[in-house]
Amino acid sequence: MSVDTGPLPLAPSRKGRGRPEPELPLPSREGVGGRGPGLTSEPLRQFLQAARSVGIRVSAAEGIDAARAVQVVGYSDRTVLKDTLSLVLAKTPDEKNLFDECFDLYFRRDSLAQEDEATTDPRAPTVQSGFGGEGSGGGGGRSLSQMLLDDDRAALATAMEAAARESGIQNIRFFTQKNLYARRILDRMGLRQVERDMEALRKDDQQVAADRLENRIEALRDQARDLVERNLLLFARGETEKFREELLKSARLSNLERRDLERMRVLVRAMAKRLAARYAKTRRRRLRGHLDARRTLRKNMGWGGIPFVTVWKQKRIEKPRVMVLCDVSGSVAAMAQFLLMFLYALNEALKDIRSFAFAGSLIEVSDILESEPIETAIAKIMQAMGFGSSNYGNSLADFEDGWMRLVSNKTTIIILGDARGNRTDPRTEILQRLSQRAKRIIWLNPEFRSAWGTGDSDMFRYKPYCNVVTVCNTLRHLERVVSDLLKDAA
Repeated sequence: MSVDTGPLPLAPSRKGRGRPEPELPLPSREGVGGRGPGLTSEPLRQFLQAARSVGIRVSAAEGIDAARAVQVVGYSDRTVLKDTLSLVLAKTPDEKNLFDECFDLYFRRDSLAQEDEATTDPRAPTVQSGFGGEGSGGGGGRSLSQMLLDDDRAALATAMEAAARESGIQNIRFFTQKNLYARRILDRMGLRQVERDMEALRKDDQQVAADRLENRIEALRDQARDLVERNLLLFARGETEKFREELLKSARLSNLERRDLERMRVLVRAMAKRLAARYAKTRRRRLRGHLDARRTLRKNMGWGGIPFVTVWKQKRIEKPRVMVLCDVSGSVAAMAQFLLMFLYALNEALKDIRSFAFAGSLIEVSDILESEPIETAIAKIMQAMGFGSSNYGNSLADFEDGWMRLVSNKTTIIILGDARGNRTDPRTEILQRLSQRAKRIIWLNPEFRSAWGTGDSDMFRYKPYCNVVTVCNTLRHLERVVSDLLKDAA
């Protein structure tokens, strides 16, 4: 297969179809893999930066593989380039979709907008005097004014991309920076000189040429804004998503808007997966244990004591057995949904999760969570028990009657609730008996500490029988509690 190592033509030939529609040139292969000067590897480097920004995991080794692949296939055939980089960089179906979107956006080269034919006078006099000037190259040494009057859109597009690169467009992070970068690009192309040239044309009574220049500079501004918006989508997406995620993690779950719930579900799944993987890694390391020298020597007596086969001292590690009691009454319903979702996602890391929901009474919901998709399961639970008035005394009595016998010294009980029983009997003696049987009791209260004990809150009555009592009303609080639970279990 022969590969063209030369630069792409600025504009395809379209004989018989009127004026051609040039595209910005894709960079040549020279310099990829260290075989030539600089511009060649810069577009690939920026594309890898954009790919990471949209969520594609690209390691240093994969970046080297991508450079070597581009060195083989070149930039001349965009379809081949896309397929090649997709094979090297995208590892999952989701990443394939992200890659397609990122590639099409990054390598898209729109033609500069043309003025309406009605505003173009073919009999307009040609401006003979040259324009001096500042601005980026790409027009064969011509100024921006001359390129605009000649309507050399290929040269304009090349100059715009060079100016964008010089202005550091890949550093854009927020939508409020769009006008700033658009102005930077135009200034580097030579906009100030164009404004002076228009003034000079009007003084020389060349009003038609000045009007043509003004119309085309407006089209150039639109093109610059479009270029900045595309780069905003490419390079700012990751930073924007990260900033939004940090805000959501720190926001009170009860204050979340409906439009944020789906994003929060994604964060919960990712957080649960990360904690489960961290726990599994620790567990595998500890399971290996220490070398048992005595048993190793005995095992290898047939080889003269040379330790071909090693024997390790292993310690059995029990996964924590967890029973979760979630208050799904109206005051804490939003928080309960996220705790159920979080523990559902941690099912592989935790053994024997038993989930219960209560308001005025208590029921087990483990079967619903195991047999239904999480969104459907939570909807069913909330429909059956949610949004009612809470009665902690009755709920604890229901738990004692039905499941107290299953509680052992290996069981961790997590209670989520605000401890507001609407002035009913709190039945603290039941919680005392539970604390004597269980390994520990963790109470997560979505209210601030200043509200504990006020009004109908019984939190201070329950607190002496709990091992941990803490405020938990954000996703970050929830992550910390479950992380500590897994750490102690490991």
